[in-house]
Amino acid sequence: MARQKEDIAAISRALVEDARSGIFKPVYVLMGDEPYYPDLVCQAILDNCIDEFGKDFNETVCYGADVTAEQVVTAARRFPMMADRQLVVVKEAQMMKTLEDIAVYCNEPLESTVLVLLLHKASLDKRKSLYKSAQKVGVVLDSPALRDYEVPAWIGRYYAERGLQIDPSASNLLAESVGTDLSTIALETDKLLKNLPQGTVNVSVADIEKNVGISRQFSIFELTKELSFRNASKALSIAAHIGNAARFNMPQAVSALFMHFNRILKYGALLSRGGYPSQEDKASALAGVNPYFYKEYDTAVRNYPLPSAMAVMSLLCEYDYLGKGGDGGATTDSDLLVELVAKILNT
Repeated sequence: MARQKEDIAAISRALVEDARSGIFKPVYVLMGDEPYYPDLVCQAILDNCIDEFGKDFNETVCYGADVTAEQVVTAARRFPMMADRQLVVVKEAQMMKTLEDIAVYCNEPLESTVLVLLLHKASLDKRKSLYKSAQKVGVVLDSPALRDYEVPAWIGRYYAERGLQIDPSASNLLAESVGTDLSTIALETDKLLKNLPQGTVNVSVADIEKNVGISRQFSIFELTKELSFRNASKALSIAAHIGNAARFNMPQAVSALFMHFNRILKYGALLSRGGYPSQEDKASALAGVNPYFYKEYDTAVRNYPLPSAMAVMSLLCEYDYLGKGGDGGATTDSDLLVELVAKILNT
């Protein structure tokens, strides 16, 4: 299967449904930088391929660091015992020094064996035989990592699949706290659902703050909002607070600010052409932004016209360097953030 970020969720759902229906391919290669979907498909195969009574005889689960290609091929070429099929799963398959040698088996797989190669945050070389042979006879699921700006939209879709509607501000807050790790988002969502009152459909910022243990009041998301509106006192107060947090990371903070002001710069450049931009042009300039927040950017481009936005981008490059130790550690990360925010407000 080709690398299609926009289809990876649908492809994975189809594979899970096939597994639940007892439909299996002889070979699966589950790989990519984002492990959530490969793990999801692998677990569906483990849950449905072999019944509980046959697992002792017809299910083999091993780890790449502990086996060779020869051992995996030998296991895959065995015939099932008193059953129609057997399952061989190699987890952490990227740890195998001889992984590529499994291509020999994939060229002529047994119909009675389901072989799963699960790679964790790694991928096969698409130029080599194993990838090509696996793709011909089975399934190759390649799961790319999401970028920061794509995560809130993914959260919205993930919640919708569960019959929930999450407020855009809440999805931004969750994304900021958890990052791009989809498995962690799923775990936090499971915890949230257990604590929400029965029948809850709409998930708010308050729900995220209460059940996930994060605060919108002191977050990068709120900081960018206050900077958009040039609310100096609030922006400086938030900067001082989050800069002193135990898990604060200056380069990550600068990255989030860079993304925000890059959107302001692109949107400002679009508006400078004159006329009212089309929805398509606006969505392109504000990539990854929920339309719910467009009004904020309408205000931000007025508060940061092009020369000012460009000056902010220059500042962010400077403080990215400083935050990575460019000043020899002379200034704490907390002081650097407050200093940066003050300079942004003065552009």
